[in-house]
Amino acid sequence: MPKPVSTPGTPAHTPADTLADTLPSTCPAAALRSVRRARPMEPVEALHPHLFVPTPQRPVRAKQHRLSARTRVIPHSHSWAQIAISLDGVLHLSAPQGTLIAPPSKAVWIPPGLVHAVAMVEEADLVSIYVLQDDPAQGPVLPDLPSCGVACNPQDWARCRVLEVSPLMRELITALPKQSDDQPAPDAATLQREHHLSALLLEELRRASEVHLGVNMPQDKRLRMLCEAVVADPTQHESLADWAADTGASPRTVARLFQQQLGCSFTTWRQQVVLAHGLSLAARGLPIQQIAAELGYSPSAFSAMVHRTVGMPPARFFGQQAGSAAHRVGTGAVSRPIRE
Repeated sequence: MPKPVSTPGTPAHTPADTLADTLPSTCPAAALRSVRRARPMEPVEALHPHLFVPTPQRPVRAKQHRLSARTRVIPHSHSWAQIAISLDGVLHLSAPQGTLIAPPSKAVWIPPGLVHAVAMVEEADLVSIYVLQDDPAQGPVLPDLPSCGVACNPQDWARCRVLEVSPLMRELITALPKQSDDQPAPDAATLQREHHLSALLLEELRRASEVHLGVNMPQDKRLRMLCEAVVADPTQHESLADWAADTGASPRTVARLFQQQLGCSFTTWRQQVVLAHGLSLAARGLPIQQIAAELGYSPSAFSAMVHRTVGMPPARFFGQQAGSAAHRVGTGAVSRPIRE
């Protein structure tokens, strides 16, 4: 399971907690519905993976697609590993273990054979790096080039992970050829260059630090349906009772399932979702006050919630995670700073 972004200092809540508990008494409950109802995600098929299949001759393949806002690549799997990175938007990856969030400064590692779905809230370029793995336990490494002494924990590479993207890794991702198999075959010099770039990219990947950005998802079908609805729009309802009504279960039952399946209260879990949505807004360069308003909070209440959850002010947290000072991969543009 991916670790949530909350810290051990997150206070406990009772099952009856509602989002209104995080708002000042002068803030009307209707403010929780201030977010405009977003249109549903548009499902699309997997983005032509059969045209970029990694082989022993070309064990690392790269492709790039421009996706429209609110596009979801339907659940699929493939026999090779994948590195997914959004160049200019926040990537949401859903897998059995939960939902991971990756701003442009991060990438997601997806092991071979894992069923996953990718969603983009805003229009963005999605780059996928496909990696052939004869032995998944070895992690990302070319068969003919052993790793340069970087320790590898097989369990780390058997699950989805959000990883830091170093400046060198960005340039390597940009430089990799992205031609499909239905285009003219590359010449020998291009293949040799691709091989060298691939080896260095995988070495950088093995050295990358893991970042815990995401929300865990339950196994119980009723609770998972509720959680998926919260992830889609965390401001749709005001209280746990309203959310529970959509599942046909009592609030007490839902509260118990949250503790059993996710080890936390509904309020604590929902705050992780709010932070994930905040990351999407921060990646667009929105100021903190506007992010708070979009998520149904007053600025002071939002600041208190973020500080209580992650132990730092909103501007610092969103600035770090959205990579506000980092160049976006392949664009040459710099993200706008996160403003108070």
